[in-house]
Amino acid sequence: MKKYPLSQEKIHDLLTVEPVGRLASTGADGFPYITPVHFVFMEGKIVIHGLAVGEKLANIKRDPRVCFEVERMLGLIHDAEKPCDTNTTYESVIIRGHATVVADTDVKLAVLDAFVRKYTPQHSGKSYPEAMVKMTGIIELSIQSCTGKYYPA
Repeated sequence: MKKYPLSQEKIHDLLTVEPVGRLASTGADGFPYITPVHFVFMEGKIVIHGLAVGEKLANIKRDPRVCFEVERMLGLIHDAEKPCDTNTTYESVIIRGHATVVADTDVKLAVLDAFVRKYTPQHSGKSYPEAMVKMTGIIELSIQSCTGKYYPA
């Protein structure tokens, strides 16, 4: 699909606006492990939050190489005569990079603020219970490569 590369502006839009991405890591058994995640694009990195323990965090601690994907389905293109010629219009971004688990409380709070601004802006400026901050895991993905593509209507 080198014919339809996504512009940097569109890549930035997808990473800023879309609510769900997918994080792929390598499981202890060597198989890929993919998880749908909420995320923010901040300071040129993908940042994900979740529980401070779990399979994706264990995978990252063992092998920090990850892949992240986000897409926007825009519609379907139907051929009136040929069912196999149905296609999808979309925009997508695939990122390869290295993930780290962030422990610094100040960074965690800044990330939580960014999540609130993106997903629940009506709660901006409110504080977080200390226990919740402690049980929150933050994954920061440093981007090694980023490609975007689209398929037109």
